[in-house]
Amino acid sequence: MAQHAAHQTGTPQTGPTGRRAGWVTGGVMFAGVLMLVGGVLSVLQGIAAIAEDDVYARVGTYVYELDLTGWGWIHLVVGVLVAVTGWGLLMGAGWARIAGITLAAISLILQFLFLPYQPVWSVVMMAIDVFVIWALASWREPVR
Repeated sequence: MAQHAAHQTGTPQTGPTGRRAGWVTGGVMFAGVLMLVGGVLSVLQGIAAIAEDDVYARVGTYVYELDLTGWGWIHLVVGVLVAVTGWGLLMGAGWARIAGITLAAISLILQFLFLPYQPVWSVVMMAIDVFVIWALASWREPVR
């Protein structure tokens, strides 16, 4: 009887049925896909900024102004790291969770600084980075 009652109440991480919440696990997988795709898009964004400085709108005076070629290299390097980490999440690598949180936070800051060049895209990417941080921070390893 006590086992049955414990099974119905569950734990905070497992929910009332005793199973891990599927939406949290799905969120982690979705975060992995978003990181993989976002990383590839960031690489392409970086290549575009490196190859042609006239791809992005010119900004007047901006506090965090940086040469577009410099922004391109930043996006290229961070994009590769984000894509590799997204792949690691999809493969279930243990290192990928902390790396994913760290890289999503870095990406969020970089997208904020890149706002004047691509405002809509930067806001979308910032929202995705917040979701990735939440999904990876709320996921708990199963108890063995």
